[in-house]
Amino acid sequence: MEGTGGDLALATLRGHGVREMFTLSGGHVFPLYDAAVKQDVPIYDVRHEQTAVFAAEAVARLTRRPSLAVLTAGPGVTNGISAVTTAKFNGSPVVVLAGRAAMWRWGSGSLQELDHVPILAPVTKHAATVTDTAAVVSDVDGAVRAAMKHHRGPVFLDLPLEVVFSRAESEIPEAGAAGVHEPDPDEAAKAAALLARAERPVIIAGSDVYAADAFAALRECVEALRIPLYTNGMGRGALPPAHELAFARSRRTAIKGADVVAVIGTPLDFRLGFGDFGDAQVVHIVDADTQRATHVKPAAAPYGDLRLALTQLASYAGVRADHDVWIASLRTAEDAAAHKAGEEMSADTDPIRPARVYGELRKALDPDAITIGDGGDFVSYAGKYLEPSRPGSWLDPGPYGCLGTGMGYAMGARVVNPGRQICVLLGDGAAGFSLMDVESLARQKLPVVMVCGNNGVWGLEKHPMKAMYGYDVAADLQPGLRYDEVVGALGGAGETVEKAADLGPALKRAFDAGVPYLVNVLTDPADAYPRSANLA
Repeated sequence: MEGTGGDLALATLRGHGVREMFTLSGGHVFPLYDAAVKQDVPIYDVRHEQTAVFAAEAVARLTRRPSLAVLTAGPGVTNGISAVTTAKFNGSPVVVLAGRAAMWRWGSGSLQELDHVPILAPVTKHAATVTDTAAVVSDVDGAVRAAMKHHRGPVFLDLPLEVVFSRAESEIPEAGAAGVHEPDPDEAAKAAALLARAERPVIIAGSDVYAADAFAALRECVEALRIPLYTNGMGRGALPPAHELAFARSRRTAIKGADVVAVIGTPLDFRLGFGDFGDAQVVHIVDADTQRATHVKPAAAPYGDLRLALTQLASYAGVRADHDVWIASLRTAEDAAAHKAGEEMSADTDPIRPARVYGELRKALDPDAITIGDGGDFVSYAGKYLEPSRPGSWLDPGPYGCLGTGMGYAMGARVVNPGRQICVLLGDGAAGFSLMDVESLARQKLPVVMVCGNNGVWGLEKHPMKAMYGYDVAADLQPGLRYDEVVGALGGAGETVEKAADLGPALKRAFDAGVPYLVNVLTDPADAYPRSANLA
């Protein structure tokens, strides 16, 4: 192919499955836009660069393929860094292409002249500057392959002005499949034996099981070994909620009583008590050596392709214990927790409690709806009360905990799922980070529903600070703020709900609207999520 650096870069990405571009306009990257027009790649533009990267990350996570964000030089790149870091923590294969001031004038003070690479290197798998138009294809191809190699993650390339605007001729390579690492069969057999022979085993599966497209193998494994399954992140939906081995609300009871805990496809981080499960032995199964825990010594830790690892576990044919009594005891705890949750979700209180919002949402959401969490306490309640029934129907910021993902994740999810419900669960604090990009959704006819839990405080900080010091500061927002009117002014629509009985009809109007629609629910500021996770 003969063309500009932009033409060559985009053609290479298309060969790897990239089908869309997310960006905020900038002159340094005009040739990439020109390439998108000529190569019929849709461009989705936003009002803040982090939204472009978050949108690309949503596409990468949901489709399991590379995605593209294009950022202009200098502040365009630095504005996207939190989103790139989120992609790093989530193992998302996002390709970030950026503009760069001209090399021939470097050091003279060109507009937005900044060496991005040292800044991006710590939060990407690969970061480099393309120094020759003739090298664009090989550099982009190599970066995409790095992004897709386990453990997946974001990559960054910047293209100086003379590289992206100049022309060259290059052969566009075929993509090819990423290599597969087969887990050590002896280590996998050890893990299987520990689980099968345990009296009280538990499996916790996370986002990388979805990224590996390993849900069928996971189901085969838990059914073959008859082990209760809990999930987090994009592991949610691994089993239908009615499955006899699917559990959600009794995890603390399970971990407290377990003698073997297997954590698959998610790190042993603060969300799982840093892998401290009391007297239980730990099995940790991850997709790459770099993901193995260094602060815990597991009893078994095979790593590699998760489908192969789970299939190896499922094929175990040795001695095994009867887990039926253990499963029944957890089901009793699960049913009791579900009964309590049902009461909480139907509470008719004034002001409205977050639990009631999710009780109404459970009735309004389709089985294949994609729910997106962007917030603190309000989204913690979502994790507690919503039970995705299918894979690929839950997106949250992941372990980095970055607010502001909502509109970008909504954009990416809508672009690749035009026919499904998309519902963003917003804390009112989180709304301040990205709500302006409702304009981007409205302008580009990308309807989504937003449900804002509006309690007028930073709940995740206010309640703990008051408990620690007897007072709180920097934790209040405007009470009753009309976020729905903000959305209306940006081209969408919405309404404020103050009474629990009005939630159901408001949600129906939202999903029927066909435009970005925000249901602004005034919730109880005194309601604090009963969290047990520690910062350290």
